[in-house]
Amino acid sequence: MKHEKIRKMKERVYIANLALPKASLVKLTWGNVSEIDRELGVIVIKPSGVSYSKMTAEDMVVTDLTGAVLEEGMKPSSDLATHVILYQTFLEIGSVVHTHSKYAVMWAQAGRELPAYGTTHADTFYGAVPCTRQLTATEVEEGYEVETGRVIAETFAELAIDPQAVPGVLVYGHGPFTWGPEPQKAVENSIVLDEIAEMALQTESINDKVKPIPNYLLDKHYFRKHGKNAYYGQ
Repeated sequence: MKHEKIRKMKERVYIANLALPKASLVKLTWGNVSEIDRELGVIVIKPSGVSYSKMTAEDMVVTDLTGAVLEEGMKPSSDLATHVILYQTFLEIGSVVHTHSKYAVMWAQAGRELPAYGTTHADTFYGAVPCTRQLTATEVEEGYEVETGRVIAETFAELAIDPQAVPGVLVYGHGPFTWGPEPQKAVENSIVLDEIAEMALQTESINDKVKPIPNYLLDKHYFRKHGKNAYYGQ
């Protein structure tokens, strides 16, 4: 039973990883998707530096909840430690995605949060998508991937943001991470994040005095899709 569950996890993670270049979120090998099963005590993640066109579902790497590899095979993504910290901090999430998608990276490199300028944003993210502080030289040198996870957790704690309501973040100078209950949704959140990042960039080019939408409109669009009173869809 456990072996079959892990096999299905590998298949889901493989399919989700392939969705990234298809959605133009990844070039070369610049991205990764993982999934966690807390009951089984395992994380499955893309192998490090492997071409999307060559990898298989069986190449997906299985680790324990601390990131220790459990099966012989390829090395896990170099971002694994960041995923582990996010799973340890945001206990409700089931999958993490990291990309270097163009427009989200622009905002991360600018060190700016992504404001909720419209309802497309509000449908998925309940307010601004935060940008972390810059990592210190010591953090980068002593534990870059771990500290990346920690600075994300720190940002959400300091700003009192619910990671369920804002399922993504911009890491200063680096790029976006998104998450969700399962890989397909986490990838969808990455697609939305890059789309609204482009929209926001162009919006500011049209009107450099634009302000975020009012809370009543943010509330309407977010809560018609999320929560107990949601009514969007079948």
